[in-house]
Amino acid sequence: MSFLAPMAFVFAAALPVVVVFYLLKRKRVVKLVSSTVLWQRFLAETRASAPFQKLRHNWLLVLQLLMLALVVLAMARPYFTGPLTPGGLQVVILDGSASMQATDVQPSRFAAARRQALALVDGMRPHDQMAVLLAAAQTEVKQSPTSNKAALRRAINACEPIDGPGGLAEALRLAQSLTRDRVDAAIHLFSDGAVAGLDEFENAGLNLLYHRVGESADNRGIVALDVRPHPEDPTRQAVFVTVLNAATNRVTARLELYFEGAMLEARAIEFAGRETVSEVFSVEQQTDGVYELRLNGGDALPVDDVAWAIGRLPRPLKVLLVTAGNRFLEKALLAQRRVELSTTTTLDHDPEEFDLTVLDNIVPAVWPGGNVLTFRAAPPEWVQTDGVLENPPIVDWKNTHPLLRFITLDNVAVLEAAKVVSAPWAETLVESTASPLLLAGELNQRRIVYVAFDVLQSTWPLRISFPIFIANALQWLDPTAREATRWQIHPGEPLRLTLPEPAESVTVRLPDGQTRSVRLPEGSRQLVFGETARRGLYEVREGTNTFRFCANLLDQQESDITPRTELKLGRFAAAKNAEEQVANLELWRWIAAAGLLVLLFEWWWYHKRSV
Repeated sequence: MSFLAPMAFVFAAALPVVVVFYLLKRKRVVKLVSSTVLWQRFLAETRASAPFQKLRHNWLLVLQLLMLALVVLAMARPYFTGPLTPGGLQVVILDGSASMQATDVQPSRFAAARRQALALVDGMRPHDQMAVLLAAAQTEVKQSPTSNKAALRRAINACEPIDGPGGLAEALRLAQSLTRDRVDAAIHLFSDGAVAGLDEFENAGLNLLYHRVGESADNRGIVALDVRPHPEDPTRQAVFVTVLNAATNRVTARLELYFEGAMLEARAIEFAGRETVSEVFSVEQQTDGVYELRLNGGDALPVDDVAWAIGRLPRPLKVLLVTAGNRFLEKALLAQRRVELSTTTTLDHDPEEFDLTVLDNIVPAVWPGGNVLTFRAAPPEWVQTDGVLENPPIVDWKNTHPLLRFITLDNVAVLEAAKVVSAPWAETLVESTASPLLLAGELNQRRIVYVAFDVLQSTWPLRISFPIFIANALQWLDPTAREATRWQIHPGEPLRLTLPEPAESVTVRLPDGQTRSVRLPEGSRQLVFGETARRGLYEVREGTNTFRFCANLLDQQESDITPRTELKLGRFAAAKNAEEQVANLELWRWIAAAGLLVLLFEWWWYHKRSV
């Protein structure tokens, strides 16, 4: 409790004055007597006329002291501070991402957020309404708007975080639709602020109250993991791992590598504050199996201390080159050690025995059904063109895409290129002023790379970027590499698996040992399994076939558990931490009313005694 006018307590000095009045006696009165017979009585009165007397129990005194104390307290204007509970509609969003499992707040951040949300329910007025949303991999509406506090408590207690990234943007969009055009509505977000990509809400005008949860950034986590054939020794595998230290102090941790449960190697890693460290393990691998990385350091978030990767033995990449003669392209393909290259000038059937097909400015009689890298030629259902462009300049390219890693194109000149009108399935990677020059994407479950010009009509083969592009393209189009990435998902993402043949049902074994039986539509080969909220190894069994896939966090944003003091909503807007606000609930009116009641009771008591 605080006071707006604490100087009013000066008037409390009047309390002893009231007590003094009850201690004082009447002053002795001088009387003249005619006889000493009365002296004995007079002396007795003299002894009784002392200025003070013993304080006796008196209810009127108690009532007067109580009334005066209430008046002084009311003049001091006491008030309480606490969480502000607005009226109308309140939308509660609980951040269910992996970082909310951090234990820097006991027992966890999510449990603390749940307690705060329950306190918000307790503060609701009879006609207020509340909705509960859980922002996990997909936003879940746990409770639609209601005034039923019991239903709201059940909905909040039923919320649980997942082991993967959350989707706060989707939750905020849903909350925005619920609160639109309502001036009495508010959105309460309980989160640690480990989220990005909220620029769309910069000018949305959301009445967003951000309740920050979390205290420290003490965490080390695995944020990247990949298994590839060793670039210098094809007989070995290279395991790439990146570890983040989110804390500000220097720490040491132990990184252990396992294959099918057997330890292969252990290393001690020393981090500086806010640093990432990358390590490469070179190992021999005799059979397909599962690699497991364990990070031992004792931190606040254990969910990112373990990660798995499917390791498959490298095999030759069978490539079919269809060309009328292009030595630059042929040499760039042969420079890759794993490539088994076959060359032809025509293609009149689907080359199913090859992993991918490269078409060099040739329109085949039958277009391949697998992954394709094609220069200039493409069917209308892939790319629609309208004429040609003379000397199109290269103005931009996306070097963040795997196809253009370590590539610069500022010194490449093109003589002539097809003018691309439409390719809705593809992403533009290289742009000219009037048309895309390089497209890539997936169409009908196969990957396609389309280059809009003939490389022999450009200076590209004379630049170092050309063989690097061919190496990147082979890696991106390699079906086995794509299959390896398909076996790794984030927790909360559905698994999509194409079975070798139609099946009636499959069995999925979860990381905790439980099993789920999934029935498939008649004649279907497609499995979509969505119960993947927990990290670990999942096993799919269909007849005699067994498929394993792993769910890992591998998210630097989630592993950085530093609590954010504000939630960024674009470049210029932000939601400040509104965990506690002054409610300004003054009590002087109630105290003054109590004093008036005491005064009336004293008046009644006095007149009762006088009658």
